Amino acid sequence: MHRALKTETQRGKFDNTLDDTIKQALINIVGPESFTDSLIDLVSYSYDASDHDCRPEVAVWPQSAEQVSRIVVLANESRFSVIPRGAGTGFAGGAVPVRGGLVMDLCRMNKILDLSLADRLVVVQPGVVYADLQRYLNRHGFFFPPDPASGKVCTIGGNAATNASGLRGAKYGATRDYVVRLEVVLPLGTLMRTGSRCLKSSSGYNLTGLLVGSEGTLGVITEITLKVNPNPVAHRTGLAFFDSLEGAGRTVVHVIESGIVPSILEILDGNAIKVLRQYGEMDLPDAGAMILAETDGFSPSEASCQMEKILDVFRKNKALSIQTADSPEGVERLWTARKSVGSIAGRLRPNNVSEDVTVPVSKVPQLLRELTAMIGKYGFPFVIFGHAGDGNLHPKVMYDRSDAQQARQIRKMVTEIFELTCALGGTISGEHGVGLEKAPFMKLEHDEAALQMMLSFKKMLDPNNILNPGKMGHPDGPVHPEGRL
Repeated sequence: MHRALKTETQRGKFDNTLDDTIKQALINIVGPESFTDSLIDLVSYSYDASDHDCRPEVAVWPQSAEQVSRIVVLANESRFSVIPRGAGTGFAGGAVPVRGGLVMDLCRMNKILDLSLADRLVVVQPGVVYADLQRYLNRHGFFFPPDPASGKVCTIGGNAATNASGLRGAKYGATRDYVVRLEVVLPLGTLMRTGSRCLKSSSGYNLTGLLVGSEGTLGVITEITLKVNPNPVAHRTGLAFFDSLEGAGRTVVHVIESGIVPSILEILDGNAIKVLRQYGEMDLPDAGAMILAETDGFSPSEASCQMEKILDVFRKNKALSIQTADSPEGVERLWTARKSVGSIAGRLRPNNVSEDVTVPVSKVPQLLRELTAMIGKYGFPFVIFGHAGDGNLHPKVMYDRSDAQQARQIRKMVTEIFELTCALGGTISGEHGVGLEKAPFMKLEHDEAALQMMLSFKKMLDPNNILNPGKMGHPDGPVHPEGRL
């Protein structure tokens, strides 16, 4: 959302420049073909999918945990920061090198190491692309349920680092629910394994759960063991339009209360429908909201029975119209609007903020109503869509960052969105992570004791603040024992 441009003053403050001796040491570790300080490469590593940017000093492509460890040891000796990076698809600035330093691109560690169907486990390196893993698993009749929208390009390491989720979150959960074992290089260079290959364990602290979602601040993930599920063999899809957004939100609550947990339950507001009609030239009714639902199962009758119950809820909530599909072509037709809304809405202004606030499902109608009123008073074009089945909504607001007044208004508006969300018992991030984007708002959700415990983990594991500094609300400079800069 807000640019994090590094000034020369900041460079001097942190003394994060890598001289020729350090560069040569890095080349000795990874080889000349896996090192770059070329400007064109460094510019490409200065940003992710957020509106933040900051150029690193160098970038490397390690190909083993041993290389990662040696780089981290060197970073501690020479006091430069290391920013682990997947595909750079994050919306929160988590991969932006705010202190310069070194970007560690893990894309070349991209092997699927093992698959055990009897154990329901797959072992992968962090650079494996999500879509490639799914194609591999599908050949064996299995799948990895979390499904971020960037699945065609995002990496499993990035998914684990941010605890990514997606469309199927309501039924299948997030990445953390599937990671059973990790190999991690800790901030001082130690290689550690957490968890086990068992599907459950009550042995010791849950270090795996701590590291998943830590956004590269506590360690560099070099190997991931995931639980996988057998593929459902049947799916049913339904689409309904409603005259009001709040009414559609109540329908979502009633669907969950009915005892059915759909694999997908998505919502789009009336603004999204108008944008799709006007700019996407889609043949959609003039409605206040739209809900897209999908069920799955291990027989057509199972999926159909679940969908019929959902359609009955739609009817009882006075849906304006209902459509269904069970053929691939029909399903794709119903999905077109949901898949297109983000990109089409983004054309309305040069810049946008796309948040991922999440509340308990029972609070979805209230959040939808109050978000609409709150954002509307600022006069920016906006749409609201998201994963209503688990309370995860994406208000997307378009603006022009070059207009200082608009930029100030956006900052004020985002603060109000997070205050509202937390007042409803929600979280500032359901799936995008905290990164730079949401770091100033951590106090809205977490009390002081929780924040101090998070910082204590960081201080203990990373006393020199080498790994991904400045993220998740942690300090940007060296971490002193008192937790101060």
